[in-house]
Amino acid sequence: MSKHQDLSKLTAAGVLISLGIVYGDIGTSPLYTFKAIIGDRLISDTLILGGVSCVFWTLTLQTTIKYLLITLRADNKGEGGIFSLYSLVKRKAKWLVIPAIIGGCALLADGIIAPPITISAAVEGLEIYYPDMQTLPIVLSLITLLFIIQQFGTSTVGKAFGPIMFAWFTMMGVVGIMQVVNNPAIIKALNPYYAYKLLIDSPSVLTILAAVFLCTTGAEALYSDLGHCGRSNIRVSWIYVKICLVLNYLGQGVYLTGLDNTLLDGRNPFFRMMPESFLMIGISLATVAAIIASQAVISGSYTMISEAVRLNLWPKVKINYPTNQKGQLYVPSINWLLWVGCIMVVLYFKRSENMEAAYGLSITLAMMMTTILICIYMAKKKIPVYLIVIFAVVYGLLEGVFFLGNLTKFLHGGWFTIMIGLFMFSVMWTWYTSRKIKNRYLRFDDVKKYFNVISDLSQDETVPKYASQLVYLTSANFTNEIETKVIYSILQKKPKRADVYWLVHVDVVDEPHTTEYKITHLIDGKLIRIDFKLGFRVDQKISLLFRKVVEDLVETGEVNIKSRHPSLKKYDITGDFKFVVLEKILSRANNLSFIERIIMDYYFYLKKVSLSEEKGFGLDLSFVTLEKVPLVIETNTDDGELKRIE
Repeated sequence: MSKHQDLSKLTAAGVLISLGIVYGDIGTSPLYTFKAIIGDRLISDTLILGGVSCVFWTLTLQTTIKYLLITLRADNKGEGGIFSLYSLVKRKAKWLVIPAIIGGCALLADGIIAPPITISAAVEGLEIYYPDMQTLPIVLSLITLLFIIQQFGTSTVGKAFGPIMFAWFTMMGVVGIMQVVNNPAIIKALNPYYAYKLLIDSPSVLTILAAVFLCTTGAEALYSDLGHCGRSNIRVSWIYVKICLVLNYLGQGVYLTGLDNTLLDGRNPFFRMMPESFLMIGISLATVAAIIASQAVISGSYTMISEAVRLNLWPKVKINYPTNQKGQLYVPSINWLLWVGCIMVVLYFKRSENMEAAYGLSITLAMMMTTILICIYMAKKKIPVYLIVIFAVVYGLLEGVFFLGNLTKFLHGGWFTIMIGLFMFSVMWTWYTSRKIKNRYLRFDDVKKYFNVISDLSQDETVPKYASQLVYLTSANFTNEIETKVIYSILQKKPKRADVYWLVHVDVVDEPHTTEYKITHLIDGKLIRIDFKLGFRVDQKISLLFRKVVEDLVETGEVNIKSRHPSLKKYDITGDFKFVVLEKILSRANNLSFIERIIMDYYFYLKKVSLSEEKGFGLDLSFVTLEKVPLVIETNTDDGELKRIE
């Protein structure tokens, strides 16, 4: 049975795992959502009933219908997330890379805001006991510790995430019920009329909507974690999660009703409605749940960056695999980038209520981009046009209104996430665009033209042998083509004699976990091409993959890798392998436009601070030769004709 089929099976263990992985962000939103809705407003029945109603219908329309029922259908061989969705539809139109990049950058920006606001909101519960307590050092310490332990993997403690989050949701539901039984009339808040009445009567409708949106900020995680938990497990676990969330919001509504129209004065209804004897347990459980939620966001950022690297949307970075558990990876550069961002957020905003202004804007953008890509996906699947139009109009308007609401928070903190998102966008867009510019000027030649000369060079003993097996990475998509730079390296830039020449091409395919290869014998025993087809979630350890392929070819008798030196041949010694990596540098003589020149300068700077080609492809550096070749761009002939004079 395939991995995809296994994940799609509904199991009790799968449901429990979903609780621990998928719902951390959305599951901790009651810590700050209703507090944000009330803000410094005068408490009234309209505000309470309307607030609960807005939250309920946002969870229903945005989380349940859009993500659980519709978006989860767009699975890429069992995988989800905005880059998986992009891989499914990218062949429909080139411009689809724009919403994919914007959505990815917005989610990465969320990874910088989510841990501080969630952990801060939980730790601030201690102020009920200790009003003068400085919570900032505790929050900074927890966040720092969280990022330090990432390098060791979380598979061991991760097994406890499901049971802990089950206890968390159960606690929220029970505390909510304890309030609801005191005032069952609060259930009428589920009527959409009260949401409508609040939004019509309120003079600050956009700021209220911005606060309401916080209840669904973790909805993107439902789709991103599809590959870890499976569609059925996510959908079934959401039933329990939503019941507990709604009960807790209803309970907060009842508590607020008892305040007799007095100002909230910063009191968090989430903690205030708990029985005093249970409060310390509730605060402790909230803190642990906040850490688990932050862990889920951080892990999601690692996965997204690894996918972006494979899709050529991000510079090559070091990716570690601290455990053997599926999906467990660690990206050091992103880890510390996120840590610095989180520390800056905490030091700048200081308290969770101040962070609320920075939270939400980036996620709204991500959701809007997902809506665009889902519409294209539905069109690809031949869904009736009228259904696509209904979906686009409903969620275009809904998310558009939420976006306008979050824009009102721009000057109060929203600028921070936009700034982070723009930085991420500049990196992704530069890396993507520079590749297009380079490919535009790549020159290819017919490989058959060089069969004779390569064969003769291989047997020409007057040329010192460069290596027994000489391997080049090639970007030529077709087996009958070869880059002129590869030919130049073999024949002209110090002729390189070898027993066998290898051309290795890596094609990143739209499926996530494909690992296939194809062999083409261009010159029998002399020139062999390997085409790897690797999924966008497969680690490109080319050195290891190449060795496995060569072992298969030796076993089938298709290639001889024994040394041809007489002194070694008689002892059956294996010949040496050498990889040649051609690093392109920018030529001064070119016709690049001003914008393209800036893009390429930025690209080469990013290349300096990222992994080199040889490290990025997992090559053994002791067998690699790096050759710098100019990126040949059309020569600038605007300086006039050169004339010879006597």
